[in-house]
Amino acid sequence: MTDIHPPILSLYTATVPILDRQMVNLEHILKLGEANAAERKIEPEIFLKARLAPDMATLMRQVQIACSMAKNCPHRVVGTKPPVYEDREESFAELYALIAKTRAELAKFKRQDIDGKEAREFSVPMAGQQMAFTAMRYASGFVLPNVFFHVTTAYNILRHQGVPLGKRDFFGGAL
Repeated sequence: MTDIHPPILSLYTATVPILDRQMVNLEHILKLGEANAAERKIEPEIFLKARLAPDMATLMRQVQIACSMAKNCPHRVVGTKPPVYEDREESFAELYALIAKTRAELAKFKRQDIDGKEAREFSVPMAGQQMAFTAMRYASGFVLPNVFFHVTTAYNILRHQGVPLGKRDFFGGAL
């Protein structure tokens, strides 16, 4: 007997909806950060250029990296060329637009585009060399950990700046 129902957790469900949700969550914490800066009469640039340590990326760069990783994932899994984002954002409004553009890119992919590509092999340029991946290893061992890292770091930068964020905020305001 064949199962006509797709698996509950598939490569698609483990990537596109999760990456989209991280973009929603990221926008939520940024909006709270922007509102807090306004309430405290802090120039938004202070938060946008903040970092946790001198050798870490700024809040703006954390958002750009998270968006880049998210939008690249489904393209690389299916073998299409991801769009290139210029990473020139300098305001909260421009970061929100970047997140919206990333979410629109993710929305182009459907379950049938992604599922079944788990073993697809490809390489990604990294640090001057080509890193070989299967789609599953790329998504689960590289993209998802990186996106969670950069969203968490953005959250932590805002917390460090005194923005009263809680765990619920990390989840987009809802658990």
